[in-house]
Amino acid sequence: MESGRQVANFGAGPAKLPRSVLLEAQKELVDYKGLGISVLEMSHRTSDFTKILNTAENLVRELLNVPENYKVLFLQGGGSAQFSAVPLNLIGLKEGRNADYVITGAWSAKAAKEAEKYAKVNIVHPKLGAYTNIPDPSTWNLNPDASYVYYCANETVHGVEFDFVPDVKGAVLVCDMSSNFLSRPVDVSKFGVIFAGAQKNVGCAGVTVVIVREDLLGFALKECPVVLDYKTQAVNGSLYNTPPCYSIYIMGLVLEWIKNNGGAAAMDKLSLIKSQMIYDIIDKSNGFYVCPVEKKNRSRMNVPFRIGSTKGDEALEKKFLEKAVELNMISLKGHRSVGGIRASLYNAVTVEDVQKLAAFMRSFLQMHQS
Repeated sequence: MESGRQVANFGAGPAKLPRSVLLEAQKELVDYKGLGISVLEMSHRTSDFTKILNTAENLVRELLNVPENYKVLFLQGGGSAQFSAVPLNLIGLKEGRNADYVITGAWSAKAAKEAEKYAKVNIVHPKLGAYTNIPDPSTWNLNPDASYVYYCANETVHGVEFDFVPDVKGAVLVCDMSSNFLSRPVDVSKFGVIFAGAQKNVGCAGVTVVIVREDLLGFALKECPVVLDYKTQAVNGSLYNTPPCYSIYIMGLVLEWIKNNGGAAAMDKLSLIKSQMIYDIIDKSNGFYVCPVEKKNRSRMNVPFRIGSTKGDEALEKKFLEKAVELNMISLKGHRSVGGIRASLYNAVTVEDVQKLAAFMRSFLQMHQS
């Protein structure tokens, strides 16, 4: 049933889902594959749900070429629960309980603050005055006694993205990939732990994927809550307690869609086309649109910008957002902590959606540039 208002959704997460996935979920909502029940009411202990879970895991493994010595877990609590789970599971790897953190934006800062409850946290670079770049890795001061090194691959609030995997000299590398997961190929073997909330590139809110190397299981602190213990979850195949069944089902549909559309490499190509379209307009606007992030560290996923000046003209920005909604483009307001505008260009956001935004940005520029 195709009907209703068609909008371009540039939300930062929960974010746009592929239309075909929504239609498939709609079709199967009341009667899943002739079973007479919905996935929403299906027991997680049935063979039918096991198939859904296995499909999602196999697709993650296939799309990222996950090596056999890694477990793929589907957990609850979002990326924020992993801010606690990472130190609780890994800080015991070495006696000193030290952890290295790279802080390039709001989310890695929150992760480091949470880790301080359980670990001695070392920020590997001098504190940044503003989150507009990634400090040169050659200046990082890594602690050889650290249990792990942690970074966030893409900062959704500030629009800062790593286009490389840091060389941490053999240390256990942990990465929050919540907002660029499966938007490009990744060499999983370089990491000890990768985690990602699904609600940006691979599904809806409710499920978090954790990919963890097997030799890191079994070191959880005794005070680690059982649902956050990677070993417990791995031994139970993500079924220690009731998992977020419907979110895993939706994620499976999105992963299938990614596979059918060329996999992570194709998503990467599209993300470069989409983000470049918007950055080009910003860079050629003579300062009318301003992106604060250094060019080499700009995110393909989240494009933050101000209108009118570096600090933004609030009246112009309000007008821009109102006009965008009139044109059926929603969720372009910047994060409440930084203001301005933010266009999130995740996997399901189409080139056509971005062309529509680009055309609007050009006309708004022409209308208001003196």
